[in-house]
Amino acid sequence: MKKNIILCLTLITIFLLNIYGETFCFQLRAKDYLNCNYPQRIISLGPSLTEELYLLGIEDKIVGVTVYCQKPPEAKFKEKVGTVIKVDLEKIVSLKPDLVLVTSLINPIQVEKLKNFGIRVVNFPPSKNFSQICEQFLELGKIVDRKKKAEEIVYQAKNRVASMRKDIKNLPETKVFIQVGAKPLFTAIKDSYVHNLIEFAGGVNIASGAKSGLYSREKVLSQNPDVIIIVTMGIVGEEEKKTWQKFKILNAVKNNRIFIVDSYIICSPTPVSFAEALQEIINILHPSKRKNE
Repeated sequence: MKKNIILCLTLITIFLLNIYGETFCFQLRAKDYLNCNYPQRIISLGPSLTEELYLLGIEDKIVGVTVYCQKPPEAKFKEKVGTVIKVDLEKIVSLKPDLVLVTSLINPIQVEKLKNFGIRVVNFPPSKNFSQICEQFLELGKIVDRKKKAEEIVYQAKNRVASMRKDIKNLPETKVFIQVGAKPLFTAIKDSYVHNLIEFAGGVNIASGAKSGLYSREKVLSQNPDVIIIVTMGIVGEEEKKTWQKFKILNAVKNNRIFIVDSYIICSPTPVSFAEALQEIINILHPSKRKNE
């Protein structure tokens, strides 16, 4: 249980840093690979990047991942080279990668050191919406010689998302508060893919006008959401749910509409997981439209 809680809190931290953290861009774009051999030994320093490599069917080329790369389950058995923030440079060099995929969370000094070792590094900045998630996935597909596969996956994901949006188009909008952190209370504001998720699901994010993700329970009470979604897992989520249930004046409490969503579904976005998360949010906001998918 303790291990799950630590993992959950780490995923939430990754999510918050991805959206609100300072971005250090040491980007090597797909076009820089046009005259290069495609990578055969890849290290991924981001959970969503690891998941995307598996989606592209090149898991056999992954020689190292972070300790938080646990989806799909097979990723747990890959060699571990550190966290998404700090890595073991000696371990990475010893694995002889010809490509290291990083996120903006990695220490920029370590990125420079990797480059000094002559290792190719591609930095993927945080995606702010579904469109950017798809664009970066297509770029990854080009880099690892899976362009067609990436295009097929994006095409299917976009079709699925479009179909779900069409299905709920004329349904009433639902006021939503989505909680992605507890101490302090934190939410997703307009410039984030989580806000995009809520919008696509036919919801109204009560925090869309906020300048910061830092929020207060008083503010939530004044805006009185119809639904509260807690992004976490295990005992942490249950404790937060109990805290909200004390506020009997909230519509979400009156109608028993407080939900807990697994961190992995929300915090590691890929084209496929975005569509899966959208279906789950739609099921929450519009229970009459639930589908067995």
